[in-house]
Order: sequence, then C-alpha cells, then structure tokens
Amino acid sequence: QVQLVESGGGLVQAGGSLRLSCAASGRTLSGYVMGWFRQAPGKEREFVAAIRWSGGSTVYADPVKGRFTISRAKAENTMYLQMNRLKPDDTGVYYCAADPLIPSMTRRPATPNYWGQGTQVTVSS
Repeated sequence: QVQLVESGGGLVQAGGSLRLSCAASGRTLSGYVMGWFRQAPGKEREFVAAIRWSGGSTVYADPVKGRFTISRAKAENTMYLQMNRLKPDDTGVYYCAADPLIPSMTRRPATPNYWGQGTQVTVSS
C-alpha cells in the first residue's frame, strides 16, 4: 500500500507560481511512477506530468510543457510540481498518483493504483 498526501495548493493570480508537494508513505517507491493530475469543475480528470521514481525521466501534458516542472526528493519520499506562469485554465483540484507503469498514468481514463486526496489550485484572472 502507498499513502499519498498533497499540499501546497492555494489562490494565485494569473502569471504567478505555486509549488505542490506529494508526500508518500507505506512502501518503497523504487520501480514506481509518480504522477500529477488535475480536475476542473465539470471536466474529466486529466494527466499533467509523471516521473519515474528511480531514473527520474519525465513526461508532460502539452498544456503545461515549459511552465510546469515535476521533480522528486528520494530521501524525503516526496514529489513536487513547480507551476510557473499560471493561467486561469490551470484552476482545479490537483491529485498525485502512483503506479508501476507509465501507461496507467497516460491512458484515458487513467488507472493508477494509488491516488491522493487532492489539493485545490485556483488561478484568478
């Protein structure tokens, strides 16, 4: 079992920045993929970014490329999402997730084994 807890959400003006954190516990993350998703009101949950815990390779959704950066601190069992140049369209509940396979993150609907409870991000215009 993996427990995931997100933090760092809040209200920010367009053009601003936020950093989200996802603290993981329960088992080793070696061999796992960690990811971020978001869900806007009335819309489906969508993939944002993912990172391989061991090797650190990353993948991003097109809307966030060049603005968001996913990273992890292995010693702290924590994943981050640095969000810069935020837009109102980035508003939503942001969830972290964990699964052994990248396709579980990128397929629609996504089917990772573990989800966090979510943290709200609101970007005002």
